[in-house]
Amino acid sequence: MASIESNPRGIPKAPFIEKVEDYISGSTEETLQKFQETISKYKFMENSLLGRQKSLNSKLPEIKKTLQMVELLIAQNEAGTALETDYELSDTLFASAKIEAAKTVYLWLGANVMLEYPIEEARSLLATKLNQATISLSQVEEDLEFLRDQVTTMEVNMARVYNWDVKQRKKQGVASKA
Repeated sequence: MASIESNPRGIPKAPFIEKVEDYISGSTEETLQKFQETISKYKFMENSLLGRQKSLNSKLPEIKKTLQMVELLIAQNEAGTALETDYELSDTLFASAKIEAAKTVYLWLGANVMLEYPIEEARSLLATKLNQATISLSQVEEDLEFLRDQVTTMEVNMARVYNWDVKQRKKQGVASKA
């Protein structure tokens, strides 16, 4: 059995049909239906990846901002100066704070969970998360491009099968009139 080509994350590659007559085993309608099902699967994968891309695009700025803040705290600690800042308590309410020699920070992990981390460990964790999210986003974008190519290939295949079927029907029509 021949192995199916796929991209690095297992999305199958759509075959390009050069000779339609060699490919069709049943009726043209069955072949077109199979192609339509394959396109639907690709569209489903694309929608899933678009949701993941949207999620990553919203998380990346938050991770970057948090990492910058942790690095600012580390720089202030090394300089031996206090950091004066305003922070948001709610949408319209801010408070002032003076932060002196922060040794730990609290990070939201999601699902209403917040943990205390030593400041260096927090920087390491955030840098790792930023790197992972950036890699994941580039993979998602690569997969989306791959899927668009596969959908286009399948649409071209459908058009070729349909046109081949029209030609066959014309030939049969001309042959029956003669």
